[in-house]
Amino acid sequence: GLIISGAFLGCDANMEPLDLNPPSSPRGLGVSVGDNVVGLFWYENPESDLSGYRVYSSINVNGPYEVLAQTSRAFYVDRRVRNGYTYYYAVSAYDINGNESSLSYEIVDATPRPEGYDVSLRDYRVCPNNSGYDFSTYSIGSYDDNYTDIFFENYRGVYYFNVWEDTDIQDMGYTSSLYDIVESPTRGWSPTKDAQVIEGHTYVIWTWDNHYAKIRVKLVTSTKVIFDWAYQLQEGNTQLKRSIQEKRGELKAGVGFSSRN
Repeated sequence: GLIISGAFLGCDANMEPLDLNPPSSPRGLGVSVGDNVVGLFWYENPESDLSGYRVYSSINVNGPYEVLAQTSRAFYVDRRVRNGYTYYYAVSAYDINGNESSLSYEIVDATPRPEGYDVSLRDYRVCPNNSGYDFSTYSIGSYDDNYTDIFFENYRGVYYFNVWEDTDIQDMGYTSSLYDIVESPTRGWSPTKDAQVIEGHTYVIWTWDNHYAKIRVKLVTSTKVIFDWAYQLQEGNTQLKRSIQEKRGELKAGVGFSSRN
């Protein structure tokens, strides 16, 4: 019969002990929102036996959280989201032995929002019906329409974005892209209800019905301005305000741009 040599007995004594220590929890979880998309990113874990990360999501901050995906990189793009809805995320790390960390110290929320490109507005004195923009309907219209959020003006060779007295605007300065401004400020609005139009600058608008939007200027000439935009559907959400309100009444004279009329 077959004889098993005793030389094979006791070989387990040379095996390394089983690793039961999980990696540390991922840190620095951050989020960016786009048009029906959410981007997640975090610091890479330091463990040498790290295998990857698990991304968890929920529609409630208190859970339950379910595994959305696994990735070997310290970022993930979630395209299974809808504009105007808020999603909550956390991340864990796991090693080559399957040990999984607790969830990340940060739990982040994200509300994706629509965006658009190459909107062209005309000077409101020359082409009044093509000078204004309504973010809530993604449409160009008249500067004095009740739902217009912003409109363009060439005033003696100086170009302006104008807003009405129930709306606010702020120049955020030069940005390399529309995505550089991830959240609206809550202070610092223009007291004159206007901002000079400068190519490459991004502007944040707090609309009359309590939504936030941003635009980045791609081109400005004596007759038109061309910009890209993003608009947050959730009222009051600063992640880059549409409730039904009464139409605006007559505007007071002497506010902001009106002094240039």
